[in-house]
Amino acid sequence: MRFPLLLVAVALMAVPHSAPAHAQGIEFGPRDEAPVRSKKPRKPAPIPPAAPLESEQDAAAAVTVPPIRTAPPAQTPAPGRPDAVTPALAPAAAPAIPDAAPEKPLVTPAAVPPVRAPAATDTAALPPPPAPANCKNSGNFNAWLAQFRQEASAKGVSSNTIHNALDGMSLDGGIIARDRKQGIFAISFLEFSAKLATPARVKNGRAQIGRNAATFDRVAQEFGVPASVITGFWALESDFGAGMGKLPILRSLATLAYDCRRGPMFRAELLAALQIIDRGDLTPDDMVGSWAGELGQTQFLPTRYLEHAIDYDGDKRPDVFRSSADIIGSTANYMTHLGWRKGEPWLQEVRVPTELPWQDADLTIKHPLSKWAGWGVTAADGGTLQQDSDLPASLVLPMGRFGPAFLAYANFDIYLKWNQSLNYAITAAYLATRIDGAPPFQQGRKGIPVLDAESSREVQRRLADRGFDVGEIDGKIGLKTRQAIKAMQQKYGLPADSYPTPELLAALRDRQ
Repeated sequence: MRFPLLLVAVALMAVPHSAPAHAQGIEFGPRDEAPVRSKKPRKPAPIPPAAPLESEQDAAAAVTVPPIRTAPPAQTPAPGRPDAVTPALAPAAAPAIPDAAPEKPLVTPAAVPPVRAPAATDTAALPPPPAPANCKNSGNFNAWLAQFRQEASAKGVSSNTIHNALDGMSLDGGIIARDRKQGIFAISFLEFSAKLATPARVKNGRAQIGRNAATFDRVAQEFGVPASVITGFWALESDFGAGMGKLPILRSLATLAYDCRRGPMFRAELLAALQIIDRGDLTPDDMVGSWAGELGQTQFLPTRYLEHAIDYDGDKRPDVFRSSADIIGSTANYMTHLGWRKGEPWLQEVRVPTELPWQDADLTIKHPLSKWAGWGVTAADGGTLQQDSDLPASLVLPMGRFGPAFLAYANFDIYLKWNQSLNYAITAAYLATRIDGAPPFQQGRKGIPVLDAESSREVQRRLADRGFDVGEIDGKIGLKTRQAIKAMQQKYGLPADSYPTPELLAALRDRQ
């Protein structure tokens, strides 16, 4: 939920040790130490771990989902920035999920009213833009916390909850360090997807659908969200519960709420966490999870939990940590709130011709399938698209015109609301199609150039020097940077596919 997603992985590969940031994500670094819990879980976990992986997701940073356009945009950068959340890095060879107990009998929808509280924030909106990663904190944490306690009391949180949750609270500098670094989002799409959309996750996603068939059938009828879409997020966010994180969530939230980078966002999340405790859903000791304060197996920020976590198994309370029915129902409930369209596709792999109006390959531009087909775009197997269809779609080229190609439909916008990283959104969306039976996507031409982190930062600096808003100069090529790249490619007469290449960098160095 585009909101913090964060995890710690066991295999780092080429990703540097770092730390993480709407709807959920991946973080690489030292393994967390599990805090001591004062009581045992209230019921046994129905979903055995898929692998010994610790998953944490990062908080949604500011990226605006671009508006739909039917004509090529002006040569100016579009708003938005892909600070995102971190998905769980897959272990090298995750075993299949062992057999679990059968689903518990489901009660009728009328007997299971959603458990809700007044919305703490607009959970369909993306969070405010973060401050630069080099911002400096000022003031005393204890003084800040005292002021926050007064604010929570004024918002109706009981003194008992404030006492139990915040007494003895201290600042965790390690959490701030994690939030400043998210190296996973600076790698190429091909590398990112290879680490996350693994065959084991495809296999385990299908197993979960079979194991929870009755719940998924009910969700399809009530919410219209496909089982593969839910299991795709479920896999990336926590490997079906194996990697929810082991850190004290309240300390993480308090630290991030005090910190200068995303203080306002996490102040609301910390307040929501106290409201969850006040409501009786969880105790402070129950709140163990990701470094960015996310809850449960699909990594809900507390504000999302308050508004969208529902009791779907009939036991009178939502449990996104252990109840597969509640996890599935709550995830579908949230996705419906974000605008999921029942019965419509979300992402389709395609082939592109050697010549195309590349400037139209842009998430801000949607054309009917018939127009893409007329330009020579075909299905992945070379078959024709539905030329008589008026269904609008955007052409997305995450590695430029020589790499993988996808048509993104209106439901793909939900993926960007869940996590503003384009790499994450495409990976999660295609993982769902893989769970449904699609083959691995085509890699594209061999040897596609990939700029290293420093070269990517140089591209951003040179674009910023020319007046473009690229967000933080961090080497992460997000939506704003891609819009600026396209504008300069058009200016220099290069194919405007929005992908940074050595050729573009050379032009930026040599020309004005």
